[in-house]
Amino acid sequence: MDLKNVQLFAIDVDGTLTDGKMLYGPAGVSQTFNSKDGEGIMRLLAKGVHIAFVSFRDFKSTRRRAADLGVKLLCLGSLDKAASVTELALHLNIPLEDVLFMGDDSKDLPAMKVSGKSACPRDASSEVRNFCSIVSDAVGGAGAVREIADKILEVLGD
Repeated sequence: MDLKNVQLFAIDVDGTLTDGKMLYGPAGVSQTFNSKDGEGIMRLLAKGVHIAFVSFRDFKSTRRRAADLGVKLLCLGSLDKAASVTELALHLNIPLEDVLFMGDDSKDLPAMKVSGKSACPRDASSEVRNFCSIVSDAVGGAGAVREIADKILEVLGD
């Protein structure tokens, strides 16, 4: 798959950017994020690639992680990820074929189908793995996003 034209890397959160586990406590939901994934995201942002978090859920921990990394494009609480990705592309004035969407489950398939490129972690649902043109060797929340980021950075010459 040709990644040299990727202008927007849109990433599902639960199960892709995290391992999908959620810790419920008195302060709300906590999630764990991988520092290597974060480094890949920051390197892409520095290269001018737009990053968006697109998630069905809207947790404070996701917003905090986005702020820590400098991710400003957030579609949290998205009931229609395909519409969210389409709106992002329109907002950024980039063609959908230059969007890479990474997700792990059936709720992500519509966004993958409108995007020009798709990727998933190794532990994605079989339906998603069968659709995606890139399947990471890593599982969600354990470097899968970094692996895809590194592939994009490689073609950008970094």
